[in-house]
Amino acid sequence: MLRVALTGGIATGKTYCLARLAALGAPVIDADHLAREAVAPGAPGLGAVAARFGLGVLAPDGTLDRARVAALVFADPAARRDLERIIHPIVYRGISEWAAGLAAAGRPLAVADVPLLYETGHDRDFDRVVVAACAPDLQVRRLAERNRLDEPEARRRLAAQWPIERKRAAADYVIDTGGTFDETDRQVENVWRALQRDAARQP
Repeated sequence: MLRVALTGGIATGKTYCLARLAALGAPVIDADHLAREAVAPGAPGLGAVAARFGLGVLAPDGTLDRARVAALVFADPAARRDLERIIHPIVYRGISEWAAGLAAAGRPLAVADVPLLYETGHDRDFDRVVVAACAPDLQVRRLAERNRLDEPEARRRLAAQWPIERKRAAADYVIDTGGTFDETDRQVENVWRALQRDAARQP
């Protein structure tokens, strides 16, 4: 089975591209969804995060205050690494188990949306990498609008990831999301056809 990772940067349109691939028939999984499950009430990850960062990261209802955690980790690289050491093993184990199930069922390919793929060194776990990309200034505008951040904070969060041009250069396929939705859709369709051809050539 062809294992495909979809990645990019913050606010480059990964979620939109993943939804389009799913609509075209690709089996997909979202690492962000697995990360949220990892810190759901009762999950071991939530206890580990609270033990590292204190009970102040919990909302009154016992759920994780994601905005509070984000503010902490984007301001402190050491704290971010600690959070990643808790969450990432759970997420990648979930992706591996999901892909193994699809392979056992005879599916020819699977696509996992993994935001920090290159940063964590897990690009080696996949046969192909697709990068959703746009200009950094557009990333900043999108992130600031989406998360209600000022520009300096948006740029600081982008700086915590690889530059998008570095990811473009390392990708097998690139989807440029800086244009219209129709333009992005056409690129997703082209990449989907290319991935299907790649899967057909797998031994």
